[in-house]
Amino acid sequence: MDEHTLAEKLRRIEALFAGAATEGERQAAAEATKRITARLHEVRDSDPPVEYRFSMGDQWSRRLFTALLRRYGLEPYRYARQRYTTVMVRVPKSFVDQTLWTEFQQLSDTLKTYLAEVTDRVIGQTIHSDVSEPVVRAEPLQISEEST
Repeated sequence: MDEHTLAEKLRRIEALFAGAATEGERQAAAEATKRITARLHEVRDSDPPVEYRFSMGDQWSRRLFTALLRRYGLEPYRYARQRYTTVMVRVPKSFVDQTLWTEFQQLSDTLKTYLAEVTDRVIGQTIHSDVSEPVVRAEPLQISEEST
């Protein structure tokens, strides 16, 4: 997968969450963002924002999640002494459940796949061609410490 293919796939995921009905709408990522943002504002009237704490496993997930929050006009933050991987946000629960978290997971999976492919390719071309995982072996037999 190249960067252009990755960007197009990410746009399609966003269009899916915006409820795009036609192929033309799927290609209009800006319109999709507007629809999702409008849905968020509608939900705020019936479902007031609550504070959420998200813990991201790596910097790439944190960066993606933070960008997604900002795209929808949400302000990510963290408190003093919280871990760098923690992201706080005030958002309606229904928006998190129906849109935000599911969209993030799909975008994150796509991005992680891309990053893994790039990493394997670069390591394979520059360090060693075998980028497979180490072999799993049975544990060695324990040797008794008693001597005779």
